[in-house]
Amino acid sequence: MRAFTYERASSVEAAAKAAASNPEAKFIAGGTNLLDLMKLEIETPTHLIDINGLGLDKIETTADGGLRIGALVRNTDLAAHETVRRDYGLLSRALVAGASGQLRNRATTAGNLLQRTRCPYFYDTNQPCNKRQPGSGCSAIGGFSRQHAVVGTSDACIATHPSDMAIAMSALDAVVETAKSDGSRRSIPIADFHRLPGDTPHIETILESGEFITAVVLPPPFGGKHIYRKVRDRASYAFAIVSIGAVIQQDGTGRVAVGGVAHKPWRIEAADTELPKGARVTASALLADARPTEQNRFKIDLVERALGAVIAEARD
Repeated sequence: MRAFTYERASSVEAAAKAAASNPEAKFIAGGTNLLDLMKLEIETPTHLIDINGLGLDKIETTADGGLRIGALVRNTDLAAHETVRRDYGLLSRALVAGASGQLRNRATTAGNLLQRTRCPYFYDTNQPCNKRQPGSGCSAIGGFSRQHAVVGTSDACIATHPSDMAIAMSALDAVVETAKSDGSRRSIPIADFHRLPGDTPHIETILESGEFITAVVLPPPFGGKHIYRKVRDRASYAFAIVSIGAVIQQDGTGRVAVGGVAHKPWRIEAADTELPKGARVTASALLADARPTEQNRFKIDLVERALGAVIAEARD
């Protein structure tokens, strides 16, 4: 790990200004992803800004009956919160499926959304990776690609987003609240928050320099059946090969998001209208522009079958 300096931010505004003034700075909260990347010298910040003392760890009801989740709420506390379990069961289930208890005790809401890909070529500093070193190439293209994306890819990157929580947030139409270095705030629909790789896969979100997440807001509860189904290579805390987050009403209508298939949580609103017609039609709408490799082509069938299981569970 390379040497770095450290400070504890005294306010949201001070934290944003400190980050904007130093392009080599990183925010640190739980550190469950950042510290691992620093040890591997994939992330090499010269300065860390600790935001744990900013009071962003509250879960509060909004005026319209939704829920505001502070950026620093730990995953354990969020999954166990009475309102989340009752009204946003999809989110609670996704969090519990996402990691071990030890990691959930440290991981934060904002950090979960911002975690970086688990592509093995990204983690292997001996291999070219456009996400780690822009312009160096993508080792996954033409390499071992079983775990990689099948939709929303580019010629520069076929990595997937690893977060389970983000899939639930996407299906629930969450809004990400941020603070910027000039003192202004933004509210960003989660569908717009993460970027597709294009020619710049190292730029993963639309956050600007110094801007950071302060909260995630959920709309009023949708009701219906909340289901999170995660297909993985082993039952204990593995990243998803494919995951389905869905809220389905008694009439078969609902919302669905897919994980393990793209550079970001994959949600196509037009596919929601196809849910009552069955898994095959909905999966075709979700993955209409899929570009799989020979090694991960099976994911298209897997999405259909996993979604079929979710629809069957909702009907039961």
